[in-house]
Amino acid sequence: MADAPRIKTLSPRLANQIAAGEVVERPASVVKELIENSIDAGAEQVDVELESGGVKLMRVRDDGSGIAKDDLALALSRHATSKIVELDDLEAVASLGFRGEALASISSVARLALTSKTSASEQAWSVRAEGRDMEASIAPAAHPAGTTVEVRDLFFNTPARRKFLRTEKTEYNRVEDNLKRQALSRFHLGFSLKNNGRVVHNWRPAQTHPEKERRVAQVCGPAFMENALHLDIEHTGMRLWGWVALPTFSRSQADLQHFFVNGRAIKDKLVGHAIRQAYQDVLFHGRHPAYVLYLELEPANVDVNVHPTKHEVRFRDGRLVHDFLFRALHKVLADVRPESHVREADPEPVVHETEPSQAAIAFRQDTRVGHRVSESLPVGSYSTASVADSIASYKNLLQSEERLEYDTPEDEKVPPLGYAIAQLKGIYILAENTDGLIIVDMHAAHERITYEKMKADFGGNAVQSQPLLVPQSISVSEKEAQYTEDNPSIFAALGFRVERAGPEAILLREVPVVLADTNVENLIRDVLSDLIEFGTTRRIEEHINELLATMACHGSVRANRKLTLPEMNALLRQMEATERSGQCNHGRPTWTKMTLNELDKLFLRGQ
Repeated sequence: MADAPRIKTLSPRLANQIAAGEVVERPASVVKELIENSIDAGAEQVDVELESGGVKLMRVRDDGSGIAKDDLALALSRHATSKIVELDDLEAVASLGFRGEALASISSVARLALTSKTSASEQAWSVRAEGRDMEASIAPAAHPAGTTVEVRDLFFNTPARRKFLRTEKTEYNRVEDNLKRQALSRFHLGFSLKNNGRVVHNWRPAQTHPEKERRVAQVCGPAFMENALHLDIEHTGMRLWGWVALPTFSRSQADLQHFFVNGRAIKDKLVGHAIRQAYQDVLFHGRHPAYVLYLELEPANVDVNVHPTKHEVRFRDGRLVHDFLFRALHKVLADVRPESHVREADPEPVVHETEPSQAAIAFRQDTRVGHRVSESLPVGSYSTASVADSIASYKNLLQSEERLEYDTPEDEKVPPLGYAIAQLKGIYILAENTDGLIIVDMHAAHERITYEKMKADFGGNAVQSQPLLVPQSISVSEKEAQYTEDNPSIFAALGFRVERAGPEAILLREVPVVLADTNVENLIRDVLSDLIEFGTTRRIEEHINELLATMACHGSVRANRKLTLPEMNALLRQMEATERSGQCNHGRPTWTKMTLNELDKLFLRGQ
């Protein structure tokens, strides 16, 4: 029989390479760790330079506090940090880094050089870790106040891991995405990115609200900001602020979702669940919301020491955080009205050109449709003021029947959705407002109005329950049975009476009247799953809402039904007063608009 292998102490390099497996996955993770160190050092400007997507070179320079000469060698050793000293510091971490593993892990799988100078020292110094024992060698260097870290030849000594790297373009894109998240997390810092000698991004510090919106537009695209709602809500020691996109600006992928907790970019199941629930009533199937949100709370109420990558967090009171996020976003989305989309008329009328432009004088070839346009085209001379006049004239021509149904004071400004002028194919309502043309899907709009009214009526009354003639036994896990026994009030508030019937069984005695004909067993299992995972659930409300949505769909006006002008205008006014009226119950848009400028482009007016 062979002798048992002897236990030996790992060499420092091998121990660091094992740790690097969790911290250093690819160039993007290296850049992330280095930028976080720069931020913790109080930098105001962070510059990143790459070669070959970061595999050949990653250089991160900052103007932070720097590292003293006596601490340079220690900076490259494991579990050496200036950010925590004792256990109490770990339980309320305010810095981005705290493990003291990043530099040691990086230097074990790449050639790392760190050059730094503090404001109090006269000389900059550079340090490298070399050899099997990773002994640090320090030499004088020329460098301004701050720190520069150069990482060359990533995974040069671990070829097996180098094989897992993707193409240069893919690795560069991941670094760029990470830098964008960092730029969103710290508006007061300046960031730049240079790739293969070419400057790609240069974001200046953003202090004012317009400057912050400009940076968000630069990172997420101008279309996001054009369709975003700003929010800033505080409650029970927590603050949620940032931007959420309108439901109509949904995405096919979850690629425009940025969430930060105390300035740290995270991806958390509890947070994602709360946001999805807030959007559930207004988002089309399979679509994903877009948002840039910041949650601020006491550092002691969130545990960031969950995973070496620090992408995950654990909240001390997850249920409180979940409810706060859901209610804040739900209220913001519910408050969206047509006036949020429709701008007010310009204070001064904008008049189109009355003189032919140079492009209109000569013949032009339109490559899209292959026809020529000459100066004989009519050029309009009208404004938003003339549109308001036409609406006023239209109002005077309305029948007395409409005045009884919707009486408008003479001095009242035109409502956001304007006034109906016609019905198209028995499906769409055409209306005119100060901006141009409004097109409404009458069935989808009426469906949302009916649905919201039914929800309000149902929510205003206590949930009515009915006892089961024969109590239903449901097999569950021991943990689920114990949770049911410990939380009977939660189920009672939802309209259920549930009792524990054994170690792995519960007994259902009462159910909500509205859910009597549904598969209640699966619903109970889902509720228990949510309660255990997130500390809260909306499964019952969602199921009831699905039933109400179906009823609202059948009770709404159908296609090809002819509406009178008074009926159409009454529908428009109801839309303006109804929550979430921009989408039907299935998430489809209920209306859209075409401004005068957009209509002009269709007919080449003023060109």
